[in-house]
Amino acid sequence: MKKGKILVAGGMGYIGSHTAVELINAGYEVLIIDDLSNSNADVLDGIEKITGTRPVFVQQDLKDKEATRAILKANPGVDGVILFAAYKAVGESVREPLKYYRNNIVTLINQLELMAELGIKGIVFSSSCTVYGQPDVSHLPVTEKAPIQPALSPYGNTKQINEEIIRDTIHAGAPFKSIILRYFNPIGAHPSAEIGELPNGVPQNLIPYLTQTAIGIRKELSVFGDDYHTPDGSCIRDYINVVDLAKAHVVAMDRMLENRSDEPVEIFNLGTGHGVSVLELIQTFEKATDVKVPYRVVGRREGDIEQVWANPEKANKVLGWKAEVSLADTLRSAWNWQKRLRERGIQ
Repeated sequence: MKKGKILVAGGMGYIGSHTAVELINAGYEVLIIDDLSNSNADVLDGIEKITGTRPVFVQQDLKDKEATRAILKANPGVDGVILFAAYKAVGESVREPLKYYRNNIVTLINQLELMAELGIKGIVFSSSCTVYGQPDVSHLPVTEKAPIQPALSPYGNTKQINEEIIRDTIHAGAPFKSIILRYFNPIGAHPSAEIGELPNGVPQNLIPYLTQTAIGIRKELSVFGDDYHTPDGSCIRDYINVVDLAKAHVVAMDRMLENRSDEPVEIFNLGTGHGVSVLELIQTFEKATDVKVPYRVVGRREGDIEQVWANPEKANKVLGWKAEVSLADTLRSAWNWQKRLRERGIQ
């Protein structure tokens, strides 16, 4: 039985495509709008192979409000929005801040205005643990009540600003609800190896760069700093399997559309609850795949946070969601995806 229609904005991207799969598997109809600026139309084939369903896809820049309205009117009956469409590379955002502010903020404002206009009931917003900045050690692991720190990058700042825009809009009486999901570090690929992380050009994120290095596309992986105040000197993150993360969006959408909360805006941290350093991650990958990864320690990267990992208890209890896939299995899935890309002739 179909549960409703969901717009997955940015649904051809890494997390968006995995979430589209889980929505379809859960009985939702999916409409994807994406400008393909950091994704590929072939992703539709992967979604169809996994689910047996090919979602409606329209290529469009979501900063264009009139075009987005036309798409929604041509595909009526959307009940909820999941907003992934955003630029997300910390380092690039430091170099090109206006690109990030324009894209990430205008896209959200357009969606909120169109939701009110078209009677869409709720929005799940793709946020980030970057809103916590570098938490004080007393706030690790991070709960949703941890202080919001000054952003260390324009990317992080766009997430903070967008959360405020959502809260202010709903406080002012907008006729919809929102669940804000603060991700920690999504990695891995679908176990089928039909979809995964495929950035255009040189990867900005750790795992695709790591797997490209392991398979010989890149000469070596750069580890940005080994002089942090952590056990091995490298940054610590909470790495969460992308399919686990995608499933959280489905239960969040269920919760909103079924009116299971009196709160108009809810916030949840999505992570495993375990911190892993970059050097530990490389070692785990090598053990899980029996493949060596050439790497070199270089200087710190501007905008990087020293250490952060989640306390996911609220999501565990309230949403009934929990990260389940192990780090080793997650890294094996990333490696299987990289090998599949090689088989397809994609370098």
